Formats: sequence, C-alpha cells, structure tokens
Amino acid sequence: MESGWESGAARADGALASKRAKEGSKSRSRRRWRKNKTKASRLTHSMDLRTMTQSLVTLAEDNMAFFSSQGPGETARRLSGVFAGVREQALGLEPALCRLLSVAHLFDLDAETPANGYRSLVHTARCCLAHLLHKSRYVASNRRSIFFRTSHNLAELEAYLAALTQLRALAYYAQRLLATNQPGGLFFEGDEGLIAEFLHEYVTLHKGCFYGRCLGFQFTPAIRPFLQTISIGLVSFGEHYKRNETGLGVTASSLFTSGRFAIDPELRGAEFERIIQNLDVHFWKAFWNITEIEVLSSLANMTSATVRVSRLLSLPPEAFEMPLTADPKLTVTISPPLAHSGPGPVLVRLISYDLREGQDSELLSSLVKSEGPWSLELRPRPQQAPRSQSLVVHIHGGGFVAQTSKSHEPYLKSWAQELGVPILSVDYSLAPEAPFPRALEECFYAYCWAVKHCALLGSTGERICLAGDSAGGNLCFTVSLRAAAYGVRVPDGIMAAYPATMLQSTASPSRLLSLMDPLLPLSVLTKCVSAYAGGETEEHSDSDQKALGVMGLVRRDTALLFRDLRVGASSWLHSFLDLSGHKSHTNSVPTAEPMRRSVSEAALAQPGGPLGTDSLKSLTLHNLSLKDSSETSNSPELSMSAETLGPSTPSDVNFLVGPDHAPEAAKAQDELSTKDRGCSARAAFPEGFHPRRSSQGPARMPLCDSPIVKNPFMSPLLASDGMLQSLPPVHIVACALDPMLDDSVMFARRLRGLGKPVKLRVVEDLPHGFLSLAALCRETRQAAAQCVECIRLILAQPAPPTAQPV
Repeated sequence: MESGWESGAARADGALASKRAKEGSKSRSRRRWRKNKTKASRLTHSMDLRTMTQSLVTLAEDNMAFFSSQGPGETARRLSGVFAGVREQALGLEPALCRLLSVAHLFDLDAETPANGYRSLVHTARCCLAHLLHKSRYVASNRRSIFFRTSHNLAELEAYLAALTQLRALAYYAQRLLATNQPGGLFFEGDEGLIAEFLHEYVTLHKGCFYGRCLGFQFTPAIRPFLQTISIGLVSFGEHYKRNETGLGVTASSLFTSGRFAIDPELRGAEFERIIQNLDVHFWKAFWNITEIEVLSSLANMTSATVRVSRLLSLPPEAFEMPLTADPKLTVTISPPLAHSGPGPVLVRLISYDLREGQDSELLSSLVKSEGPWSLELRPRPQQAPRSQSLVVHIHGGGFVAQTSKSHEPYLKSWAQELGVPILSVDYSLAPEAPFPRALEECFYAYCWAVKHCALLGSTGERICLAGDSAGGNLCFTVSLRAAAYGVRVPDGIMAAYPATMLQSTASPSRLLSLMDPLLPLSVLTKCVSAYAGGETEEHSDSDQKALGVMGLVRRDTALLFRDLRVGASSWLHSFLDLSGHKSHTNSVPTAEPMRRSVSEAALAQPGGPLGTDSLKSLTLHNLSLKDSSETSNSPELSMSAETLGPSTPSDVNFLVGPDHAPEAAKAQDELSTKDRGCSARAAFPEGFHPRRSSQGPARMPLCDSPIVKNPFMSPLLASDGMLQSLPPVHIVACALDPMLDDSVMFARRLRGLGKPVKLRVVEDLPHGFLSLAALCRETRQAAAQCVECIRLILAQPAPPTAQPV
C-alpha cells in the first residue's frame, strides 16, 4: 500500500505539472498574441493611406452602430460618440495627407534620402491611424465578451481620437506652410508678424493627449517605456521644483515616487503640458542635468565601456599662436574666451581607451582638474600605446543650457573603444548665464588648443574630426566657420548628429512635430534659444512667484538683474551683427559702452587682429582670408574675413530646390488655394473643423526677434555661400521624427548645391538625442553605430593636398 507521504508527494507533483502546463499554455498564448499583433501591425503599415482610412471608417461605422443599439447608457453613448469622431477625423485627414504626400518628394535631399518634415507628418499620422485601426478591430472582435474592459478601451480610444484631431490640425498647418513658402522651401518665409501670429496660434493647441496614453506612439516600441519613465520623472521633478526643493537638493529616488502620475495617464499628460508651457529654462537646465547625479552617473559608467583615461582638464586662459594654412610661416593669435565674463579657463575631458604617449606627461597632469579619483584603470599594460594618427574633438548637446561632457561620457567611451582614437570633449559655458558667443569662443579656443597640443592628447593630429550632437552639432559648424575666418586649420570632417542649424523663430513641417515630442516641445526650444541669444527668458506672473516661494523670488530677482546687465553687454553684439566698420544700414541701433569686449568684437573692430597690432605678426584680419577660397566669394578681397561675420542678406541664401524640381514644386503650390496666402493662421482650418485648445492658457514662449539669431555663427543655415564653401566634408545623422529634421535637410541641400561633399543619413522611429540612449535598445545601438561609421570615414580619408601659397 502506498504511504500517505508518497500519496501527497504524487499529488503535489501532479499539481506542479498541471501548474506548469497552465503557465506554458499562457506563455504560448501571450507569444501568439504578440506575434499576431506584430503581424497585424506590419499588414497595417503596408497598406496605402486610402485603404487604411477606408478600413478604419468601415470598422468605426460598425462599432458606432453596435454601441448605439446598446441602450441609453453613458458608456455606450461615449463609445458610439468616439467612433463617430474617429470616422469624421479620418475622412477629413486623409485628403490633407494625400496632398502632402504627393509633393513630399520635392523636398528630399535626393532620391536615396527620402526624408523631410512633410514625410514625417504623414508617417506620424499613419501611426495614429494604424493604432486606431488595430484598436477598432479589437473592439469589434471582443465587444460582446464578458472580459471586455470597457472603461480601459474607451479611455484609450478617446486619447487617440484627441491625438488624431490634433494631427489633422498639423496637416492643415503644413498645407499653410506649403502655400506660403517659396517652392521647395521647408522654413516659413512670411513676414515676421505673420511668423509670430502663426507660432502663437500653434502653441495654443492642446498637447496633453500626446503625453498621456499616446506618449511616444510614433517611436519604436522599445523607446516607449523609457519615455514613460522620463515623463513620470519630469512631472515629479516639476512638483519638487514648484515647492523649491531643487534649491534644497533633489535625490534621484525622489523623482519617481509620485505613483498617481504612473497610474493616471490623463493626469500625467495634463501636468506635463502645464510644465512645458509655464516653467522657465532654469527648470529644464536642472532636469536635463539629472543624469549627472552621482548615483545615476555611476550606474551609467558601470554599463559603459572601460577606458584607461578619462580626465577633466582645465585649459588656462592664455593666448597662443597658430600657423595660417595659406602660409604656415605666418601666425595668428588665438586669444582666450572673453565674452560676458572675461577671460576664464575652458574645461575639456580627455577620453582614451588606451594610455598613449603624452597622456601621462607632467604638462598634461598639471592641467588635470580634480573631480574625485582619476578613472585610470589599474590593469597592467606592458607599455604605452603609440600616439594615434587621429583625434576626435567632441562638443556635447543640451540646448545650449544644460549637460556637460560627463552626461555624454558613456557613449564617448564606446567611441574611444571602437575608433581607437583619443577624444577631447569640450565643457563650454552654458546659457542663460553665458549666452552667445561665449560657448562658440570656448569651443573654438579648445579646438585650436587641441590642434596645437595634440601630442599631449596622444595623437599626431594627422586627421582631426569635429563631432557633436544637437546644439553641439551647431557649434561644430560654427567652430569650423570661425577657424576658416581666422585662417587656421579646419577639421578634416564634421559629424553632426541631429544638429540645430536654424535658431531663428520660424516654422517648418518637422517643427510641427514639437507639438507631440516629449523631449523637444516648441515652447522649451524657444526658451533655450532665447537664453542662448541673451534675451529675457521669463516674465513670472504673481501666482507663479507665490508658487516658487522665497527662493524662487530670489532666483527671479537675480535673473532680472543679470538680464539688465546683459542689456548693456548685448549692445556690442548689435555692432557685431551690423558690422560697425562698414555702415551699410542707415538706421542703426544706438549702442552703449560695453563693460567687456570679446574676442569676436576685437576681431572686427581692430584691424590689427583679435588682440591688437602685435597678434598677427604684421598681418591684419583683412589678410587672414583663405586665399584658396577667395575665388568663390562674392568679394574678391574678403572671402573669409570680417565681412563674412555679419548676417547674410536674403540674396546670399538660397533655400530653393534645384531647377529640375522648381517647376513641379511651383505647380504643387498653385494647386493650393490662393486665398490662403496672406491669411491668418486660423484660416488654415476648413469650416466646421475646430482643433482642441490647451486648457493651460497661453504658453510663455519668448519669440527671440533679436538680429543675433540671424548671425551665421548662431544659425549656420543662414551663412553665405562663401562661408559654407570653407567647410570640410560633412556627415549628418538625423532622425525622421525629430523636430530638427528640416534643419539637417536644408543644410545638406545648401552644401550639396555648392558642390560640397555632404552625406545625410536619416534613422527611423527614434527621438532626438538617441546617442544618449545608445544602450537602451537595438535600434538606438544601430543608430549610434552609424555615427561611429561616419567618424571612421572621416578619419580614414587621405589628407587633402596642402594648399600652395599664392
């Protein structure tokens, strides 16, 4: 007879086997569901726009009829109403998308690079339609089931209906841009009053629906959990900021403790919208610097590559000489940064996978700035590696207001390992405390120092690449332009990831995506640009001052004091732009005596050079122009001299497509209603359509109307042809869903039109800033690998022949 213990064991084994069988069945069921969902998604995205719309309308009508027959209940009424809304918006959106899609190819860089803001808008709308189609099918198949979660599906459908309504508004805005701009132009080219009206109308649109349940729907699914975490952290950080806890110290763990935002997407979306419309640039500076909190920084370094050298260096503010490329026997003085705060050291970070010759020298060690223990790995190495033939000078992003080389160190370590070259990352001063041109001066000084002292950095300097992302990409272009203006060596190539090349307040099809982008909302972009331009960033209302508390009032008063000081300091910038040495404008702006003069002003005002008559070894800045570039300049004498440092005139800049596309683009414009031209922004909507408006009130979006933003050293897209001719080969890696996409497309088009070597790569379904997310998923790793490949191509190319002096 079987013992009781054996009988119990047998029953337990049987129960365990049964449990495992059930779990296996559930696991297989989940896998089948995910597989079917993926298959359905692929089929949906393979549909053409008209077929997708017709399928969605048919399903919406079927669901609408079903729930209308379910009685007078509130839930059934809302479900019927939401499907009626889906039907109406889909039918209204489809013609607008088809019109944009029919002309989108005219705005591509070339046939191999089908990317521009019009395509991105159509793709985003397709993603929303595809999700609604999938959800409508699910409802039609499960609406009679007792397991059908009515409230959950209703909330999701209402959220995506709101998103679809706003996307329809964006499609009409895109048509408005198409009707107003010149043929082939991606940026709004109306008068400044019309631009201000357009942007103010645009920011009144409701945005909260894109930050709740629909957060990141346009991106690859692997990104969405990260965006949700960031959004919860953002609104939690916003609560701490309102209570002025940022002044007392914010820990990383305290940012993600607001559970109500995690479980209530609608509340999170509304709070997200309030934050982006009302909080100032100091909030975004603090939030974007969260990654430099000790705990988070340590975690990032643990998952990144291990390098032998990662040292923070402080470059002393001392002038030095650089040889001219046109005649190496002559030199030009590179002075330290002076703008706004006077001479000061420039911080840079040296990263190298191997310890190379020169990197442990006494001279370099004397420049090391203490930031804790050096990250010199204690692995024994038989000997130092020889100097690399190449060097990468990196400039980080962060909207000109936030982050440092420490924030970008994880992917820079990977670059150092994969490329096998030293990397010098510049820690430039940040706005609003250090507005333009301080960052440019510091980056240019650090670049010239690296070229001159490359042996200390472990490189022979045979090949030098400038690399940067976002705001850093902008500075890569402007540093190269400034190097050409000074006549010193320009880099052998530039790799710019999702760069900002147009900082002027304007609109473009891709900029419309900022309505839904959780990382780059339009109001935040304008605040960063205004801070970098030295303009006033905020005008706090009384209620906001009370919410900020005593420390907030102190911060406000201090900001106003610095603003008043900047007013005087900005006067020389007007002369910097108006080229005081050549009075071409009769109505010039009166200027005040500045407290300090920058190297930029000195370079323009003093014929002897940036630091005086002794700085150029008896040469003037007039003679510093690159003689081998003078043939392409409008002026035979001043190709890259001080004449080019001012804002370009409209005749200098051509944003139009080539002659092959111009007639077709003009015809497409003529097909649009001519009555839309010159009308207000609200007239872009057809009769009966009303987009949802923000409940947070008008956004405080400072539109920077200063001429500074038109300076080619701030907006390189506005540089003259002669200036752009001086740039080295350019590689741009952009994101198809980035509000800055059109910056990359138009900049590459201008370079292509000048016959300059330029390559534009566009990655799909990723947000702006993917380099900082390189370790997140396969898609971001592949996109980061494209940036590394671009740098490798620049470093592998043979050096061009040395220009013979004329």
